[in-house]
Amino acid sequence: MNLSERLTTYAQLMRLDKPIGILLLLWPMLWGLWFAAQGLPDWHILLIFVLGTVLMRSAGCVINDFADRDIDPHVERTKNRPMAAGRVGKKEALLLSAGLSLIAFLLIQPLNQLTILLSVPALFLAATYPFTKRFFAMPQAYLGIAFSFGIPMAFAAQTDSLPPIIWVLMLANLFWVIAYDTAYAIVDKPDDLKIGIKTSAITLGRFDVAGVMACHACFIAIMMVIGQLQQMNLAYYVGLTIATALIGYQYTLIRNRDRALCFKAFLHNNWVGMTVFTGIALDFLIFPH
Repeated sequence: MNLSERLTTYAQLMRLDKPIGILLLLWPMLWGLWFAAQGLPDWHILLIFVLGTVLMRSAGCVINDFADRDIDPHVERTKNRPMAAGRVGKKEALLLSAGLSLIAFLLIQPLNQLTILLSVPALFLAATYPFTKRFFAMPQAYLGIAFSFGIPMAFAAQTDSLPPIIWVLMLANLFWVIAYDTAYAIVDKPDDLKIGIKTSAITLGRFDVAGVMACHACFIAIMMVIGQLQQMNLAYYVGLTIATALIGYQYTLIRNRDRALCFKAFLHNNWVGMTVFTGIALDFLIFPH
């Protein structure tokens, strides 16, 4: 394998060719930054957090494939991933993940001490999530916590504080992550049942679709509460209304558990996250707080 082929393989291992994970990690972080700054955040903080999101999602994908290296070959959707196909070794993967995490850690050094301290549990959650599928009935909830850690870090970087609103915002995002990742888990459900790993789609059984929609409902309801707590205006609620309609469309995709359509619903959550963010950003732009 020459250098060009190796770099292409590493990019595939980091899922840079499939940016949906970056986007789903990015939107909640941006919600947090805009709420923390009450509008446009400091540009250098925004840049650091966007780059950090790309790096940490990439590192998480590598460690995920390392953890699943004996499982992925037996799953239709993942059997051609670089580690599953034997194109990347265990040591290579660990070194790549460690290198990406180190670069992300160096990237936040110009920020305050609170942000740097919060990066430690954030890294721990990202590194340990892939292993929870062996013993935890709902690993999607663990992923939800990991995918929400950009919110307190954003507040810490922008305000050097952790106000109570961050926990409410994290709770909203937790429900959203469980919702979209359960739809994702429905795609792999037949394979996961054979292999014996645990997912929320398996745990919920025949109530998997109902569980997805219930979590989406909780997400929107909590975001409505956040709107009241943050004294948001019309643009914010228009964003949430459109997001609710988008979620309604997702129900039409997942209700029959068609694997291809469930995957389409998972991808569609990028539009939900973007719509919520657009509502937040426009609200602060049009109605300065």
